Amino acid sequence: MIWFFLCVGLLVAGYFIYGKFIERLFGPKPERATPALTMADGVDYVPMSDKKVYLVQLLNIAGVGPIFGPILGALYGPVAMLWIVFGCIFAGAVHDYFSGMLSVRAKGASVPTVVGEHLGTAAKHFMNLFAVVLLMLVGVVFVLSPAGLLANLTSIDLVYWIAAIFAYYILATIVPIDKIIGRFYPIFGALLVFMSVGLIVGLIVSGKGFYNTGMDFSNLHPTDLPLWPLLFITIACGAVSGFHATQSPLMARCMQNEKSGRFIFYGAMIGEGVIALIWCTLGLSFYESTEALNATLANGGPAAVVHEVSTSLLGTVGGILAILGVVILPITSGDTAFRSARLIVADFLKLTQKPMAKRLLIAIPMFILGFIISKADFDVIWRYFGLANQATAAIMLWAAAAYLIKEGKLHWVCTIPAIFMTTVCITFLGNAAIGFGLPMNISTMLGVVTTSLMTLAFLIKFRPSRLREAKENR
Repeated sequence: MIWFFLCVGLLVAGYFIYGKFIERLFGPKPERATPALTMADGVDYVPMSDKKVYLVQLLNIAGVGPIFGPILGALYGPVAMLWIVFGCIFAGAVHDYFSGMLSVRAKGASVPTVVGEHLGTAAKHFMNLFAVVLLMLVGVVFVLSPAGLLANLTSIDLVYWIAAIFAYYILATIVPIDKIIGRFYPIFGALLVFMSVGLIVGLIVSGKGFYNTGMDFSNLHPTDLPLWPLLFITIACGAVSGFHATQSPLMARCMQNEKSGRFIFYGAMIGEGVIALIWCTLGLSFYESTEALNATLANGGPAAVVHEVSTSLLGTVGGILAILGVVILPITSGDTAFRSARLIVADFLKLTQKPMAKRLLIAIPMFILGFIISKADFDVIWRYFGLANQATAAIMLWAAAAYLIKEGKLHWVCTIPAIFMTTVCITFLGNAAIGFGLPMNISTMLGVVTTSLMTLAFLIKFRPSRLREAKENR
């Protein structure tokens, strides 16, 4: 458990030290009016307090990703916790801060518009399609996973839970953001805190430490799945996740002061990192070995682990409350995933969203498509979601790096994690069954060479002298 608290301490230190450095690098302007104040429409642009915006942001980004991903990542051993800590501080939280603050500076624009502003029109058009596909996958994943947990808790059939969650998503997607999301998410946040703190206290009381792993940072996966690059795809939320770039603009439209950005965007990611650490620790500590964890996963997936761990550590009632917290997490991300998709489509079509009829015009076809996708195999959907998620993170980091170069600031804080995540995605695509199915050594070489060429092209395109020439020729 000492290792767990050390990791949490590093995350907190990261917020105060590296987070402050990132904030100074960006340069927020407290005197500058935010879109929540200049573009208030009572639907999507609604001023809210910092505490409320933080909780909504945390619940938006913390779906089943920081629970299911770290549980699966625990199969690799304690090395998974290193990725959560360093990925969160130097990649994930940086990604979230820039995706949020660049949206604030772009009048609350969605991620395709932000990417297009800094990487060009072609990147914008690509991201319009890519982001909507990602959000549809997220929405469907975050229907099926909580529906499965609720079906296990009750005698109600899975299909009815799917229908009920879809019905809620439709409502939450079209009503003003402060009517449901802004009003009830702080309550859900309390349940999230109970779940997280309660489970780690229960683990401490149980006296369980890391079984048979110690501080072994080698690959302990029981089926010998390669750590590279799978760990960095498996644990996305809690380390770095492109889905967050689609969610940050929602709160960029509600934040009242640019100075609050570090607390809301960087801070929420650190909070998600703590959740991920808790579940990774539970996976490593509750079971006697990674083989035992894998056996439970084989009999019901991460949801079975959540149920077994929660009821064992907190008893029947406490376990049910903890499981409900895990149910709420994906639901509070699924509804905002569909809401973000609606706003991206609306931005692309230049369709105002104040009239209810125009919101329904986008939302109804979107949910019909989502229902159709939900009929596909969950494991297949999850794999495509994982790749699309991390590819979105890489693109957003490249866009943030381009912004910093244009501003004459230290761009490597975004360029280095962008390079790493691009290499991860290309290597995974080369090796995975959903990609090209190439041997790992060839896939890795493909990832390194392709990313190197992309980096070179990026640095040439955005070299200071070229930017000055372009500015002078305008």
